[in-house]
Amino acid sequence: MNCAVLHANSMEDMSMEKKTMKALVVYGKDDYRFEPEFPVPECGPDDILLKTEGCGVCASDVKCWHGAESYWGSANKEPWVKPPFIPGHEFLGVVSEVGANVREYAVGDRITVEQIAPCGECRFCKDGHYWMCQPHYIYGYFTDYCGAMAEYVRIPTKHARIHRVPKTLPLSSALLIEPYGCSKHCVDRAQITENDIVVISGAGTLGLGMITYAATKKPKKLIVLDLQENRLAKALDFGANLAWNPAKEDVVKNIMDMTEGYGCDIYIECSGHPSSVVQGMSMIRKLGRFVEFSVFGEPTTLDWSIIGDKKELDVLGSHLSPNCYPYVIENMASGVLKTAGVVTKTFPLEEWETAFDYATGKYGNIKVAITF
Repeated sequence: MNCAVLHANSMEDMSMEKKTMKALVVYGKDDYRFEPEFPVPECGPDDILLKTEGCGVCASDVKCWHGAESYWGSANKEPWVKPPFIPGHEFLGVVSEVGANVREYAVGDRITVEQIAPCGECRFCKDGHYWMCQPHYIYGYFTDYCGAMAEYVRIPTKHARIHRVPKTLPLSSALLIEPYGCSKHCVDRAQITENDIVVISGAGTLGLGMITYAATKKPKKLIVLDLQENRLAKALDFGANLAWNPAKEDVVKNIMDMTEGYGCDIYIECSGHPSSVVQGMSMIRKLGRFVEFSVFGEPTTLDWSIIGDKKELDVLGSHLSPNCYPYVIENMASGVLKTAGVVTKTFPLEEWETAFDYATGKYGNIKVAITF
């Protein structure tokens, strides 16, 4: 297991302080274990060994923990994940060791790594669409690409997109680089202009990242929908003009009244609920643009004729965060992108199960993270 091989050579860097580490290791679908003395990964000649500073708990981590078919497969579907592995793809830390062939980074650098581990050889990697890499290895789901719910993580630089993080950027902001990168890509797909009435459905971490970035586009109206009042309040703080709870008011009627019956120009769906898709298709105008980001836990049923025969919509998907990290890091540091209050709860690794439970959102939290 590449993420769990002991150091073989004598080293003088800080990683030699410990040969074992605390780690959350996934051995199987229902077999997650906190390991207090797991071997520190070996740093190969093309690798970086990162001492983890913090790692966000993503909804996908929780879905994997719950045994979702899209991760673990079924009788008719091969599993995507390859255990044993260490979860966690929303991470940053300080370089503890560099391999002999690594020249761009040095011990002490504070870095973050994109979630995708591009192969560099497939059609998509070669034509510049690295985030759609055909093998599609993501840190935190594979034996050879372990994640950062551990004190140390090995980064194979030939299969990593690495970015420096200012040491002055607070951890509470830096933990949001990965989700905000995804948010930026999704909003870019929407192609917002100053004449657009934009609706964003969902004001969790990703939605809030979309809101603070979309606000910089200065749309005619930026409207946010969510079922939790604390998230709606945060949406207004982050730049939304209006924030509505679909459980308390008829949001489709509100949009139609506002637009003389035409509908919104752009609808961004990031709630992950099938009802939000139907809601969006009902409130979007003819020739509008619908952007879908969410990973769904169940199929969505929709009158497909709305897309073509009735409205001739542009329906776009959004995946990961291609080429977005530099902008996000720079604009977090400058204060353009708001982050205050998004990370609502942090836990030590020993309390990973409680952290995952809180990350479901059932206690009203937004972003939950593990810190070291």
